[in-house]
Amino acid sequence: MKRFALIGAAGYIAPRHMRAIKDTGNELVSAYDINDSVGIIDSISPQSEFFTEFERFTEHAWTLKRNPGTALDYVAVCSPNYLHHAHIAAGLRLGCDVICEKPLVPTPAILDELALVEQETGKRVYNILQLRHHKAILDLKDKVAREASEHKYDVELTYITSRGKWYMESWKGDPRKSFGVATNIGVHFYDMLHFIFGKLQRNVVHFTSEYKAAGYLEYEKARVRWFLSIDANDLPESVKGKKPTYRSITVNGEEMEFSEGFTDLHTTSYQEILAGRGYGIEDARHCVETVNTIRSSAIVSPQNEEGHPFLARLT
Repeated sequence: MKRFALIGAAGYIAPRHMRAIKDTGNELVSAYDINDSVGIIDSISPQSEFFTEFERFTEHAWTLKRNPGTALDYVAVCSPNYLHHAHIAAGLRLGCDVICEKPLVPTPAILDELALVEQETGKRVYNILQLRHHKAILDLKDKVAREASEHKYDVELTYITSRGKWYMESWKGDPRKSFGVATNIGVHFYDMLHFIFGKLQRNVVHFTSEYKAAGYLEYEKARVRWFLSIDANDLPESVKGKKPTYRSITVNGEEMEFSEGFTDLHTTSYQEILAGRGYGIEDARHCVETVNTIRSSAIVSPQNEEGHPFLARLT
């Protein structure tokens, strides 16, 4: 049984980590968040210590470290995006391996910094890239590898996940903290595209705002038109009023169905990490580079049918 601490216990994604820790037969020893809305812990690990001050959390961890029988093995990081770097580094320096939500960090330079901390501590950081474990995505990856076509696949990615007014008042609405909508809701899709279609060759941004972004990505084996949004007004008419989220990926005009099968992917990710098959810094580098380029790119007009069809709605 491994002993875990969790940073960011009051966040949306934290319960999936708590359940993954429990479902893999391990123990949540302590948790930290500046907010105290963490009652979910009672149903998963009621004996866990809880702190609302980082100094008390780390002091507790150092005290546990003195005894090999009580020392922490892992720190799970579910804090806001802009704090990932500091919290990962703290976990490594506590003598723990670290499991962190996406985006791991905002820039390749910070990835390099974390690699140095790994070397200094002898510990590792793992990124939750759960779409790499989804059966439909693994099947498509296998199909692309088998076909070995000289022609690139035409891919259209559309992801609209409606968010209320609270979103812009939270850290997620502050681009200094979330790094913008393409990074916050899109980074795992860019990882998925790389995972299936190979290295990125071209990255063009056609539109960006606080609420949505669109562009074109060209990989070794695919040409991808993408559109991401948190604006409910962008939902197709067939979806409006029925559900708040629209997720669509078409490959050569054929819809790829992957709306199901997400429930246990965090647990699968934990199982793979604990078995020594987790995704580390270099696995995360490609999608970090992709979103870093998207944030820093000048907006250009789409050419040669490279624009996503939803762009027409924005003009």
